[in-house]
Amino acid sequence: MPRASSPKRERQYDEIRKSERKRGVPEKRAEEIAARTVNKARARAGEAKTSSRLSRTDISSQKRAGYRRTHGGSGRTRDQLYEEAKERNISGRSRMTKAQLQRALSRKRSSR
Repeated sequence: MPRASSPKRERQYDEIRKSERKRGVPEKRAEEIAARTVNKARARAGEAKTSSRLSRTDISSQKRAGYRRTHGGSGRTRDQLYEEAKERNISGRSRMTKAQLQRALSRKRSSR
């Protein structure tokens, strides 16, 4: 945490760090996530001396986290999709993007 931060930001940092640890994130990474989140919130609120344009204009970290909780992540990774395509022997899979792999796998499922 930066020096001279408010008690509110200290509490916010501690809560985020604890939450990340509960999810199984290593301590050092949890501290980094908490610090970045709090610093971005400080920048958005005008509490930081300097801030990037993105910190001021981007969606807040809290809103983004809430969106992810309600709408879920983006599903399986490209590597996971690629492995399934490999098991199903889909040709051209190495040159496919994630979206193309998803389409190819869904076509293969429906044609079974």
